[in-house]
Amino acid sequence: MVRSLWSAATGMNAQQTNVDTIANNLANVNTVGYKSQVAQFKSLLYQTLQTATTTANGDPKPTSSQVGLGVRNSSINSIFTQGPALESRSDTSFAIEGEGYFAIQGADQNTYYTRNGDFTWATNGRNGMILTNQDGLPVLSSTGRTITLGTNYVTNKITVTGDGQICYPDANNNPQPIGVTIGLYQFNNPGGLVRNGDTLWKTSAASGEALNEATNRNLTPSRMLQGYLEGSNVQVADEMVNLIVAQRAYEMNSKAITTTDEMMQTANNLKR
Repeated sequence: MVRSLWSAATGMNAQQTNVDTIANNLANVNTVGYKSQVAQFKSLLYQTLQTATTTANGDPKPTSSQVGLGVRNSSINSIFTQGPALESRSDTSFAIEGEGYFAIQGADQNTYYTRNGDFTWATNGRNGMILTNQDGLPVLSSTGRTITLGTNYVTNKITVTGDGQICYPDANNNPQPIGVTIGLYQFNNPGGLVRNGDTLWKTSAASGEALNEATNRNLTPSRMLQGYLEGSNVQVADEMVNLIVAQRAYEMNSKAITTTDEMMQTANNLKR
């Protein structure tokens, strides 16, 4: 009966993590570029009560007798499905159709990746403009450099093509590429990316190195949409159903603890 107490306790701990994960998904339902998460479970060790042997009559027993010792969270996986394209009034809002990611230079000078294309132009302190995210971190070009423009550019006249080329109108007011392209990168295994707060990701050995769409011809190019943002891929109805299931599982584990406690109390009262 003590085993059942610990098994049910591990179930409650695992379901608490599951509820935390679902709650975080619901909290980020309006976060641009957010990717939902799902908790995965695995069984703990099994204790062998009786090995496969023979009966008193010498007949072989085909199976052994094992009892499980509970459950634990094995991982929390991210779901990288495409989020909805939401219209934005900002000229520096960009959504990605496809598998690509924007590259961001972090405060530690390392490169991070994101699907959040809510960018803005900011002064770089040297009488120029630099494209950054809402935290002021520079957006990188297809060559891995920060995207910087001189003072002769008017930012509200800048347009971006579907392949990320930054264009500026000429004397005839026709947009012309200025030789700078917003970088888009892909990964062999996006599930191996490591979250770095908000909607930033960093590479790991599991994800592999970033693949530059501008130089890798084996990739299917992504398409960039100016004036749109990729919304969160959280499905509220699904998350509410998952929350109900997790709550019921938590209650069942709690009931198992209560039942085991009552059985132990009954056994203690037998000698009275």
